[in-house]
Amino acid sequence: MNLSLPYATSILFSFLIFSIFIPAFARGGQRSPKFSGVMNDSYVGYGRRLSEVNHSKASVDVSRGYMTNSDLEKAVKEFGRRCSNISRIYSIGKSVKGVPLWVIEISDKPGEEEAEPAFKFIGNVHGDEPVGRELLLLLANWLCDNHMKDPLATLIIENVHLHILPSMNPDGFSLRRRGNANNIDLNRDFPDQFFPLNDDVDGRQPETKAIMRWLKEIHFTASASLHGGALVANYPWDGTQDGRKNYYACPDDETFQFMASVYSRSHHNMSLSKEFEGGITNGAFWYPIYGGMQDWNYIHGGCFELTLEISDNKWPNAIELPTIWEYNKMSMLNLVASLVKTGVHGRIFSSDRGRPLPGYITIKGINYTVKAGRTFADYHRPLASGEKYEVVATMPGYKSKTTSIKLEEVTTVDFLLDPEALPRGNLLRSLCDCNCERKGSLELVEFVGISHLEVSLILIVILVFLCFLFRRKLIYNLVRQRHLTGPKRSVVV
Repeated sequence: MNLSLPYATSILFSFLIFSIFIPAFARGGQRSPKFSGVMNDSYVGYGRRLSEVNHSKASVDVSRGYMTNSDLEKAVKEFGRRCSNISRIYSIGKSVKGVPLWVIEISDKPGEEEAEPAFKFIGNVHGDEPVGRELLLLLANWLCDNHMKDPLATLIIENVHLHILPSMNPDGFSLRRRGNANNIDLNRDFPDQFFPLNDDVDGRQPETKAIMRWLKEIHFTASASLHGGALVANYPWDGTQDGRKNYYACPDDETFQFMASVYSRSHHNMSLSKEFEGGITNGAFWYPIYGGMQDWNYIHGGCFELTLEISDNKWPNAIELPTIWEYNKMSMLNLVASLVKTGVHGRIFSSDRGRPLPGYITIKGINYTVKAGRTFADYHRPLASGEKYEVVATMPGYKSKTTSIKLEEVTTVDFLLDPEALPRGNLLRSLCDCNCERKGSLELVEFVGISHLEVSLILIVILVFLCFLFRRKLIYNLVRQRHLTGPKRSVVV
């Protein structure tokens, strides 16, 4: 073909323009800040280059083979019917266009509150990253099909409440774009610790509000959101105070590295990455973002969240989905199972009446507090294995208690907290103080009179013995309630 000089020049100029600007939009997850005030070029060149997807009208339909929003809703409801004995289907809200945000809960007692950790998976945060929504349905069905057959499936179903939100951004998916129907990046729409972003509640997107309400209703221990565009497990902090790209560690940096490595090492090839050592990265070290969901979860939700980039291509051909599923299956399962295979777990009780206390758990040297559940006062504290920790339980009005553990496996520590001061005149409670102090004996002698000393001594012995039996029975019941599968060490403090 013969081309005129002007025409050839035009083609060359167009090629140069595309070669300069297209890679800028092909970075891993496209993690550009939502605002311009802290925008900088420090992260450019550090994102993973993606297989480019041509969204022109002449391109192949990339959605072919993927579930539509209608298909996804049908699949979720069908799963609920097929696996009703271990699942519950519910919605946490609606998108801008009114599409329900469906959630699958998987547990041996779905919908019931138990002294067990809760984990959530969220897919399709970005509309043009749909692999997560497909993998999460595959995960749910695998668990249903393998309950009581596969040990890992049985472990998860009987010891964890797993909540799966396949699509946080159904509108963005149908529009084939990153943002929601209002063209807002939902992973920049959460309140931020470093900059006063999104502080206006009314200004947040309905999908963001739905997630925030969700965490108020359910006390999640850990979480992961599934993205596309790179192959790495990302952990907090996602941003920095000055907006520059550098490693910015959160208080639980070691624990997050451990969790991210659980995912990476279980993956087919994530840990072999030449771009990210071990297949994991601190978010701010990769490049900073603000208004992200994972930092908000950790700060405001008491939830340890990872951001998982699970495919180099944001929107791969649907024929690649079975392979991507096989590469990520064990990673997803092991991450959830790690909640009950590692860390420290337990409950907090009052020593005087044995009632649950919704207190707090801290680890000396780590500036982060985990709150126990309201009903059962159960706590679930992720920690990196192989380390020594001092675990502290506190509750207003009670004396705090501390114990040391060496975390080589899952460890259960139940705390019995003593009231700071006993009400005067409460004789029985004084006698049943865990120390059974001599002071209580003297008060009783004074109460019954010197002339009945023998009777008093017998009564004291009986009450002390009953106190001993009560405490022993309480400890026995606590240890018996520990039903986490696998090796563990139980302690009552």
